[in-house]
Amino acid sequence: MRVVVNAATSTDGKLSTKEREQIDISGPGDFERVDRLRAESDAVMVGVGTVVADDPSLTVKDPELRQQREQEGKSPNPARVVADSQIRTPPNAAVLDESAESYLLVSEAATPDFVAQMEEQGATVIVAGEQRVDLTAAFEELAAEGIDQLMVEGGGELIFSLFEDALVDRLSVFVGPTIIGGRSAPTLADGEGFVEEFPALQLTAVERIDDGVLLEYDVQ
Repeated sequence: MRVVVNAATSTDGKLSTKEREQIDISGPGDFERVDRLRAESDAVMVGVGTVVADDPSLTVKDPELRQQREQEGKSPNPARVVADSQIRTPPNAAVLDESAESYLLVSEAATPDFVAQMEEQGATVIVAGEQRVDLTAAFEELAAEGIDQLMVEGGGELIFSLFEDALVDRLSVFVGPTIIGGRSAPTLADGEGFVEEFPALQLTAVERIDDGVLLEYDVQ
């Protein structure tokens, strides 16, 4: 399974404000690019923190792109995947609606009642790991479900975990023309941080979009 991490950061590398509030980092040109990337993917993934903070639908916005997917024999929208080690996904979350399939990745710490509630909402629950989600094992199950390309949209904790487990194949970062600041504001990769061995990236493309710049990397 190919894993593509896509994110938009401020010039100082922040994903949102210190209050975890989203601001407009990207413009129309980057929104269109992200929509195309969603349409090209089999599933779109976020961490539960993003679900709680933003309640995203993770669907394709352009009706022509949805129609193109249907012409290719696919559902109009890619599946949605949520990594939830903390068992915080609300039962009314937009990622659980009927617009696309939903997968919830949980650990063995998830209670039977929580799993049953998520399944009642139509989600496929994948249990992997004891206290935290074992992303490597969970991704193997996603691949077995027919997901060949997984697009990851954040947040910073999830992105760090994916790099820590060497699961990322490609990184796309749109750097917008704004400064957010705040030492506690989320960054592209949060988590505990690397101190000895660091992921190696190879820059493959640089493109100006609106007043920002898109950086494309292959992960070594």
